[in-house]
Amino acid sequence: MTSKSSEPLFIFELANNHQGSLSHGLKIVEAMGRIARQYRIRAAVKLQYRDLATFIHPEFRSRDHKHIKRFLSTELPAADYAALVSAIHEHGMIAACTPFDESSLDLLINHGVDIIKIASCSANDWPLLERIAQSSKPVICSSGGLSQEEMDQIVNFFEHRSVTDFSLLHCVGLYPTPNDALQLHVLDWMRKRYHWLRIGYSGHEAPANLDPVKIAVAKGARILERHVGIPTPDSPLNAYSMNPAETEAWVAAALLARSISGNPEQPKHVTQAELDSLRSLKRGTYLRQPIAIGEAITPEKVFFAMPCAESQTTSSEYLSGMHATQSYEMNSALLERRPRTTTVALRGLLHEAKGMLHEAGIHIGKSYSIDMSHHYGPERFRQHGAIIVNLINREYCKKLIIVLPGQSHPSHRHAVKEESFQLLHGDLQVVLDGQVTSMRPGDIALVERGMWHSFSSRKGAIFEEVSTTHVAGDSFYEDPEIAAIDPMQRKTVLEAW
Repeated sequence: MTSKSSEPLFIFELANNHQGSLSHGLKIVEAMGRIARQYRIRAAVKLQYRDLATFIHPEFRSRDHKHIKRFLSTELPAADYAALVSAIHEHGMIAACTPFDESSLDLLINHGVDIIKIASCSANDWPLLERIAQSSKPVICSSGGLSQEEMDQIVNFFEHRSVTDFSLLHCVGLYPTPNDALQLHVLDWMRKRYHWLRIGYSGHEAPANLDPVKIAVAKGARILERHVGIPTPDSPLNAYSMNPAETEAWVAAALLARSISGNPEQPKHVTQAELDSLRSLKRGTYLRQPIAIGEAITPEKVFFAMPCAESQTTSSEYLSGMHATQSYEMNSALLERRPRTTTVALRGLLHEAKGMLHEAGIHIGKSYSIDMSHHYGPERFRQHGAIIVNLINREYCKKLIIVLPGQSHPSHRHAVKEESFQLLHGDLQVVLDGQVTSMRPGDIALVERGMWHSFSSRKGAIFEEVSTTHVAGDSFYEDPEIAAIDPMQRKTVLEAW
């Protein structure tokens, strides 16, 4: 329900801003539905359920307590809440609800609410959370007032109870929240520490303050929540709730920030317009002296200067010792292309593999060697092969295997070595004796002696291979074309990269 796409989910928090009136609540739902349709966003309206008969201690019902007084004055019957849920769905939005007690949880399930939202004040209400974990509903939890240790606790609580659709929101429980208390850097920490979760931001800043939502989106928040309402002459909105016009401005600001930030699921894209713009600033390569066909163009024979013509060799494309394919006069533009050799291509793939290690936060130290396994030749390494980082080879052996995006490793077996794969980063499809398994980070696959196995990755993978001692010549390939090649011709060994 909360979706794993990069498209954000906007949550409009109704809270008690319905003022205890169904008709007023329906007006707010209608206004939010109009905004959701206008901006074509995934939107949810969130209600709050409290069984006030049991939620408030009977001796405090008549006392002057600001929250209790507010809850009692805006109480709605269950049928009215059901009508609000129906209206939310009719407007094409998702119905979310925060239950503050167990009977309210039962009620929202009965009403067909789609998402359970846990308020910051209930984030360590373990009796309530135990019941929520049993609901089979998607869960979103705010983290206002929680320490890092407490956030770890709640993440582990739902993980241990197999709640797979769980999201966590950064939140500060000050109403309204001043800028110097927002701590939006916590979003970076949360996205790194809980990288498998959807991370979002529940804000309580002043409605006119649009900077926090822009920063939150830029930091990767995929769920955005704010309190909304419609003021009346008798009931103005509080200092942290937005009216429809302010809500519209907030949504527009978030979408603008998303447009500026780009899609985090996509790699960096360089347009031709950008390349053309930068080329106009590059230095071109010119000849200091006449050059004959076939002559080596060594550094002392060239100089670099602006401008650079469209087909001219740039200073970055020039390669010492490249040979002329035509004659050149002094001061003329060099028009040669840098050869794309297999060595240059393989060097680029090594750089890509190192980048994957950096992205995964994996450090290999200084004692290692690198094998580039290219079973069908170096020129086809991008499609077939793997980069093997050899770390330990004693009675036990440890390696890191890097599989580039779209790369596959052919089927083979070992007569002496038994090994286990544990996926550390990315996605990996392993075939063991014909059985296909899609691995997730943390998964382990046992490869017994004599077992045919192969692996591949769609977006790239890094996995750890732990085995008995590696023995040279112990890999036997199913494809006769590979089996016929000398094992030392199937790989390039590097001491470093």
